[in-house]
Amino acid sequence: MKTLEDQLSQYAAYHRDRRNIATHFIGIPLIVLGITTLLSRPVFTVGGASVSMAVVVALASAAYYLRLNVRFGLLMAALLALSVWFGAWAGTHSTSTWLSIGIGCFVVGWVFQFVGHFWEGRKPAFMDDLMGLIIGPLFVVAEALFAIGLLPHLREAVEARAGKTRSGPADAARA
Repeated sequence: MKTLEDQLSQYAAYHRDRRNIATHFIGIPLIVLGITTLLSRPVFTVGGASVSMAVVVALASAAYYLRLNVRFGLLMAALLALSVWFGAWAGTHSTSTWLSIGIGCFVVGWVFQFVGHFWEGRKPAFMDDLMGLIIGPLFVVAEALFAIGLLPHLREAVEARAGKTRSGPADAARA
């Protein structure tokens, strides 16, 4: 299995333009909210607990993140729990409202993603490796932690493998 550094470095290689990374701070959370909303119905009762596919997918994702790194896994599990909570809340509304929220978040999130990758000049990572779909949310959390000065050694290791971020086309031409 690839390490946390391997996964982040591979994903980061597709995301060196700061504008693209910025779009991911909006797009990926919206996509996650859209998916958890759409998977929040139907709800099944298992051993007295209400369970939806959103819960199952979130638990499987959290298990993967925990396997990569316990601290990141716990943080991702908490964020996924909030997303599942939001999806469950949206699922209590009428079908049209539930679908509008879920599809709306999903579509708007992907619009942000594709605008960012247009600026990057490179296709999304998941087009070469489907693991990019699960690493995307982890990448956003890692980038947020890097932005506030946390985990400098991990940031340096990722940048050593993927390259430094750049501001836009002028930086790309110099690289």
